[in-house]
Amino acid sequence: MIGFTIELQCLAWICLATALMWVPYTVARILTRGVVAALSNPDPSHPPDPAWAERARRAHANAIEDLAVFVPFVLIAAICDASTPATAFAAKLYVGARLVHYAVYTAGIPVIRTLAFLLGAGATLTVAAALLVSGM
Repeated sequence: MIGFTIELQCLAWICLATALMWVPYTVARILTRGVVAALSNPDPSHPPDPAWAERARRAHANAIEDLAVFVPFVLIAAICDASTPATAFAAKLYVGARLVHYAVYTAGIPVIRTLAFLLGAGATLTVAAALLVSGM
């Protein structure tokens, strides 16, 4: 039986956060267009989403793309019982970095956004490297 490691806990939290990232930009769309128009098919006559909401939508898409790479590594680590202090730290770093990325991307802060993305990517690579080293 696989134990609920810190890596799996972090994975559960970031999956939940990513699952909820659509809420702010959807609320913005409803406030901008109204409920019926927001629920309808896209129409060029509808007012555009606010710039921050469009950035939130793109940040959410990026979070999903990044999560698709992080998830398998954490699951493989759990299956192989490869939890280490480095993988635990990397998982925590990933959660923090991805939450910061979403917030600063939505706020339109470019440099911090890129740094947060790179920290998350580095955390993913740390878990991957730990798996590859432990398998040798």
